[in-house]
Amino acid sequence: MRTDSSPGNLPAREHLPAGSAGTPVLDVVIPVYNEEKDLQPCVVRLHEHLKRTFPYAFRITVADNASTDITPQVAARLESEIPEVRSFRLEQKGRGRALRTVWSASDAPILAYMDVDLSTDLNALLPLVAPLISGHSDLAIGSRLARSSRVVRGAKREFISRTYNLILRGSLQARFSDAQCGFKAIRRDVAQVLLPLIEDTGWFFDTEMLVLAERAGLRIHEVPVDWVDDPNSTVHIVKTATDDLKGVWRVGRALATGSLPLDRLARPFGDDPRDRDLTDVPKGLARQLVGFCVVGVLSTLFYLLLYSGFRSFSGSQIANALALLVSAVANTAANRRLTFGVRGRGSAVRHQAQGLVVFGIGLALTSGSLAALNAATSSPAHSTELAVLIAANLAATVLRFLLFRAWVFPDRRDETEASTVVASHNPSSNNPSSPTYGTTTAHQQHPQQLPHQQHPHTPLPQRPNATAPQAPYTNYDHSQTNEFRAGEAADRTWGDATMQLQAVRPHDHDPRDTRDAR
Repeated sequence: MRTDSSPGNLPAREHLPAGSAGTPVLDVVIPVYNEEKDLQPCVVRLHEHLKRTFPYAFRITVADNASTDITPQVAARLESEIPEVRSFRLEQKGRGRALRTVWSASDAPILAYMDVDLSTDLNALLPLVAPLISGHSDLAIGSRLARSSRVVRGAKREFISRTYNLILRGSLQARFSDAQCGFKAIRRDVAQVLLPLIEDTGWFFDTEMLVLAERAGLRIHEVPVDWVDDPNSTVHIVKTATDDLKGVWRVGRALATGSLPLDRLARPFGDDPRDRDLTDVPKGLARQLVGFCVVGVLSTLFYLLLYSGFRSFSGSQIANALALLVSAVANTAANRRLTFGVRGRGSAVRHQAQGLVVFGIGLALTSGSLAALNAATSSPAHSTELAVLIAANLAATVLRFLLFRAWVFPDRRDETEASTVVASHNPSSNNPSSPTYGTTTAHQQHPQQLPHQQHPHTPLPQRPNATAPQAPYTNYDHSQTNEFRAGEAADRTWGDATMQLQAVRPHDHDPRDTRDAR
């Protein structure tokens, strides 16, 4: 299946569906390990900032992963004193494990996390999550390496951070600027599909998540942040760097072999359904032409080298046939993976068999050219043979691309469009706010063709004001929140609605934040 054209398992990106009045829009997770001193100031400061600046219901979740000090008691006390605070207790260490567990169990449509030291200025929190709320982006990250960021940290950490990001760009072709900043957010519908693909449970969790999302074509929004280094950080730099390099090798190998089903993360082209009604426009043609040309140039060079080698001990016809056979197998495999985005071993034998048929056509063209050359002159020069073969291969290349696109690796979306799995709202369900996944026709996939009455729009739940009583959070069993298994997803969903963003009060600066004066 092709990653550039497959609709995948994610529907078109839209304004966030809203849940019941008590469901928080944002769930900010704070993973902690032995943070008995910093936890309470962090949670209190974050809670006050959100109460003052965030216009929707929110939740702060403390994810304690196997702390051995009194951090669990501090988290429990905060949970009992502040209605918007929840705590989870995990018996195994690992920041990635903590984030996977809490994000999988959360019912909030926007999931974020930040480090307990609050090195990142909280004024960047609303710009971080706003593109996810509006439906513009799938993930959002804070970047300390953006030009407009203001960063205070030592030379050693600066060097390590920039070197690590250069390694990611060189080895995994990453285009995001800062993988390690502890300030990220993701849409819940994306997390439900992306989290099962992530293997790491430690510090490399962030990088793996971003690399897979970027390779799948998801949109990552970057926010420049003001960041002040915590001199008391307990992160072991050498061990973390070693684990990160191992993770880079593992992910790079998985991407090279095509073992990751990234096509399930693909978004449809365009968020406006009318963009998907375009006819007579080949999907992915430009990218396929570029990939095919690159593979073709490399295959031609490989073929010429093989031909020159075989020609030293055999005739021109035998050398041409052997060189074309070997290069054809390599060419089909390369085009299958790189040009047409087919991953895995499924139908690989059939594709190679069809490629051999295409090879036979190319052999007929090149062999016929050699026969015509030999008929014209009894002993042609080697350079003349190469020139004739290059011309014949160019003609065979054009024909090969057309056959590959139309016959060997055809685009089968049109055949399966009527049975594409998409998210649709089922009014007859027992839970009116629960989206059901079913088989729909092509007509049902375009909401602009349906009556307006079938698409009600309600605003997102607003955060209660200071004078109103706090509404309890729904779908939350307080007695069963102390322990969750890693990767255990809560069966909580939300209904369809369109978000209506509202202005935020300009007084969003924390008067107790003295970092600006540094």
